[in-house]
Amino acid sequence: MPKLLSGIPLKLRRFKMNNAYEDAKRLYASYGVDTDKAMELLAQTPISIHCWQGDDVSGFDQKDGKASDGIQTTGNYPGKARNFDELTKDFLKAAQHIPGKKRINLHASYAVFPDGEWVDRDAIEFRHFEPWVTFAQENGFGIDFNPTFFSHPNVKNGMTLASDDENIRQFWIKHGQLCRQISQQIGEALDDNVVCNVWIPDGMKDTPADRLSPRLRLKDSLNQIFSEDCPRVIDCVESKVFGIGLESYTVGSSEFYIAYAAHHPNVYNLLDAGHYHPTEYISEKLSSLLCFNKYLPLHVTRPVRWDSDHVVSFDDETKAIMSEIANYDALDRVLIGLDFFDASINRIVAWVIGTRNAQKALLWGLLQPKALLKEAESQADFSKRLMLQEEAKTLPFVEIWAEYCRRQGVVSDSTWYDDVMAYEKDILAKR
Repeated sequence: MPKLLSGIPLKLRRFKMNNAYEDAKRLYASYGVDTDKAMELLAQTPISIHCWQGDDVSGFDQKDGKASDGIQTTGNYPGKARNFDELTKDFLKAAQHIPGKKRINLHASYAVFPDGEWVDRDAIEFRHFEPWVTFAQENGFGIDFNPTFFSHPNVKNGMTLASDDENIRQFWIKHGQLCRQISQQIGEALDDNVVCNVWIPDGMKDTPADRLSPRLRLKDSLNQIFSEDCPRVIDCVESKVFGIGLESYTVGSSEFYIAYAAHHPNVYNLLDAGHYHPTEYISEKLSSLLCFNKYLPLHVTRPVRWDSDHVVSFDDETKAIMSEIANYDALDRVLIGLDFFDASINRIVAWVIGTRNAQKALLWGLLQPKALLKEAESQADFSKRLMLQEEAKTLPFVEIWAEYCRRQGVVSDSTWYDDVMAYEKDILAKR
């Protein structure tokens, strides 16, 4: 507890906090904003939390346990999770300090094999993920799923689904097909829809002689992967500008995937905040895609230098992304997932900070005076619009966040950090 409050009795502290909330509530109401409704909407909106922050994208299915092929982590902070039990235990510790609804975002590389068993990625089955399903059921989590097209010997010359080696290509097509089947079975087990997202590292470091052929092969591969009807699966394809070692040509570009999704109504283009030029903002792209797509999946991250996947910050672009979602009442259409991995700091701290910041940003968006802003705009009163936009920045947001956390049974201030540090001392330091 901060020193300023440490000497105040708990009852009085609660009174002071609640009183502060009521004052903030009235002020927001003067701008036409219902804070209680905003908190209800936030509580109903799940965030898909990526399991790979807990182990530096290592996974369980490769003996060396190292990320490769366009995936890099920075740092070697002590206490990394090494197996399913450690990873889920760490995930739960983070979840204790994260309010609201949560989903687990899995990669296929996190298959859990019984002792003495191992299969390659073209032979995985639902049973290899049943421990995750049980874990989700026991803790009230949803699950999303990703085929893992990296960190594998069959990434040949930087290619998977676009490979000119037919054996390599068929290996990865089979993997994609199995992952959709597994996603369907997860959805049936949880009575829920499962986002299944395809990202591939395919590309070239230097200027290619032929840009078309790999894209035609990718198109055919995706057609084969998506050929089976899986009603519990929300299919996504994730574009990228370039990856490390693939600077000159990315097969699965934004234009390719937007066009592919446009011709395949049940496949959606997933936007990653780090996968565009630094002068591009995905917050400005949401309204265009919402015109045409039932769902709009996101990976929220913080690109410091391109796709550096830093921990999500409560920054202008994250607030802008969430404000766009809130502004169009698109909470049931925009599927919010996280994608960052930082091994230079405590991994649980990274989870908590990043997820809470995504939720803070969404609450920020829900608290904008959108009705007054739209009214001013409709009257071409751009002076008033600018005034409202700027005044909203200094409204007492922190009081609403504190009240939301109180209602969700988690602390709103930094005292959660002490608990994670105690966990580090008692658990992580002994690994």
